[in-house]
Amino acid sequence: MIEYRNLRVAVLGGGSVGSQVASLLLEHREELAARAGAGLELVGVAVRNPDAARDTDIPRELITTDADALILGADIVVELIGGIEPARTLILGALGSGADVITANKAVLASHGPELFEAAEQVGAQLYYEAAVGGAIPIIRPLRDSLAGDRVKRILGIVNGTTNYILDRMDTQGDSLEEALAEATRLGYAEADPTADIEGYDAAAKAAILASLAFHTTVPLDAVHREGITALTRDEVLSAREAGYVVKLLAVCERIDADGVEGVSARVHPALVPLSHPLAAVHGANNAVFVEAEAAGSLMFYGAGAGGVPTASAVLGDVVSAARRHVAGGPGVAESTHANLPILPISSATTRYHVILEVADEPGVLATIAQLFSEHDVSVEAVSQTVPDGQEGSRPTATLVIVTHEAAESALAATVTSLAASPVVSSVVSVLRVEG
Repeated sequence: MIEYRNLRVAVLGGGSVGSQVASLLLEHREELAARAGAGLELVGVAVRNPDAARDTDIPRELITTDADALILGADIVVELIGGIEPARTLILGALGSGADVITANKAVLASHGPELFEAAEQVGAQLYYEAAVGGAIPIIRPLRDSLAGDRVKRILGIVNGTTNYILDRMDTQGDSLEEALAEATRLGYAEADPTADIEGYDAAAKAAILASLAFHTTVPLDAVHREGITALTRDEVLSAREAGYVVKLLAVCERIDADGVEGVSARVHPALVPLSHPLAAVHGANNAVFVEAEAAGSLMFYGAGAGGVPTASAVLGDVVSAARRHVAGGPGVAESTHANLPILPISSATTRYHVILEVADEPGVLATIAQLFSEHDVSVEAVSQTVPDGQEGSRPTATLVIVTHEAAESALAATVTSLAASPVVSSVVSVLRVEG
């Protein structure tokens, strides 16, 4: 049997994930070579600061600050720098040289995916990105390969571990958002600047990638509707629990039939998930992606969504796949974007809603509220009312919690506008979507 030559692997980025990938490549080189069918030679790790502290010890002779030089001659380039630049330029340079590229960079894929995939296709290279969504959770390959012959209808994803940890603390411990965020920061789940997580930017980038794969349609990042969790209160989370729900920040990607036109909707927002749904049991900083397909039915992928070691696992899986492709020969597999479905705004989406109102506690109010919902074709499924004890003042108030049947987002928005303008409504306290 003829042995294949060693394949040269360059790692760009020596942070938490990069250092783990380098360490595992060195530690398990013989086992990985047996799986790949070729030896994997780590030729270097490009870093910004050679003297920075790292999670693992990388041999000093492998560390360099010259990423461009490292790419030259590499067969496989692993990009773990993050962000848009210089990652985009380095990936394009690596693909242009004919190297396969593995990345965990959801930001660059969501913003420049079509450009990068086209560059790979032009030279017959392959761009792998299993680690870009869900860390160690295998979700990219199932969507791209295993479900390629099926028709995916919907994806519900908890794809940001920081926000899931925060919301889980609020639900199970009764923390405020500020208290839960402080604990997430102390444990290292949240960055010093948590904006990308708590405002939904990270999840939106992952939603763009998942929707593009699932529906064979390029979904640009700016087409993903995004809402974060910063407006959520402890009372909303506890109210949801009392009603039989748990609040999650969800990435929702689905096919929608809007006025006879099939399109794609991708959105990120807090949502109420029934306690009976599998996603309700996703605790801590874990991630999960729930897929609904016509033939396969419901599938759920669950596990650690972040962290150096779990993410390194997904990266190394791609390294082995890239090595096997080199051994087998032939060009890389192009991305499937043949469907080219229209991207529909969130106003086209249809779901249920959980609405909390503070209203005047007087006769006729419920009838007035019901009429406002009816005028906008929003059907009410359930209503509960509580009246605080010991109210003072000339006009007592009550709290109404209303759950609707499925309704169009545009119809619900018009209903909320009418409610806010009604003299019997003191305030619209909360409006949350119900998913799953």
